[in-house]
Amino acid sequence: MAPKSEGERELAAFQFLKLQPHDLILLDRGYPAHWLFKAVMSLGAQFCARISYKRWSAIKKFYKSGKPEAIVQIHPTGVSKQKCREMDFDTASVTVRLIRVTLDSGETEILVTSLIDQKVYPKDLFKVLYQRRWPVEEDYKTLKYRLQIENFSGKIVHSVYQDFHAKVFSKNLTAVIATTSREEIIKKSEDLKYTHQLNFAQALAKMKDTIVMLFNSSRKKRIKYVEQISEIFIQTTEAIRPNRKYPRRHRVKQTRFYLEYKTTC
Repeated sequence: MAPKSEGERELAAFQFLKLQPHDLILLDRGYPAHWLFKAVMSLGAQFCARISYKRWSAIKKFYKSGKPEAIVQIHPTGVSKQKCREMDFDTASVTVRLIRVTLDSGETEILVTSLIDQKVYPKDLFKVLYQRRWPVEEDYKTLKYRLQIENFSGKIVHSVYQDFHAKVFSKNLTAVIATTSREEIIKKSEDLKYTHQLNFAQALAKMKDTIVMLFNSSRKKRIKYVEQISEIFIQTTEAIRPNRKYPRRHRVKQTRFYLEYKTTC
């Protein structure tokens, strides 16, 4: 967490200090930057990111060419040069591989990666690879809309930190208990048309009051509460329907929360 004035790339660069050699990081299209690529590669790690075709002239040229893939040079902007000097990187261009991916919707997606060996890493791998980001996107949706993690009860720093960590804790605790129910849920759906999974939104709602009891009960009662909530989770499921896709709706974001009105949930 950081002030709004601090960008997501700078926060990501700080987290990159945890990267290990040969790690591969998947990045959304808001992250690509020459200096950030340098930061990842300086640690011996690799990257694969979605990138807007309007971003760099090399990307625009590749997009218009219709080629399935190409190896190009990404040159630093003035801002990237300054960032590289601050981080003690050279300002030389970065060699990257561009890959064109056609989505099921017909939309063209451009990926940029440091994995430039075309024999070791065939082009066809990357569509499936980038889809690995989807669970992360779904987790953001859970945090932002199910838990309303941005809906703070106060404006002071202490209130923001308190609300943030309390909601993350409740989500993690729900996930831990849900893990114990997974096998029973799969077994329960063996005779059904579709395999079932936990309805995590409903699970969060069921856990809301239980968390308080877990902190204010004896060990024996806590075990009982966990067993009871686990049984409820087994009944709170939803079918996994394959190949369900919906077009993304691009809407103007509006203020969602008002401090003058408190939530009733």
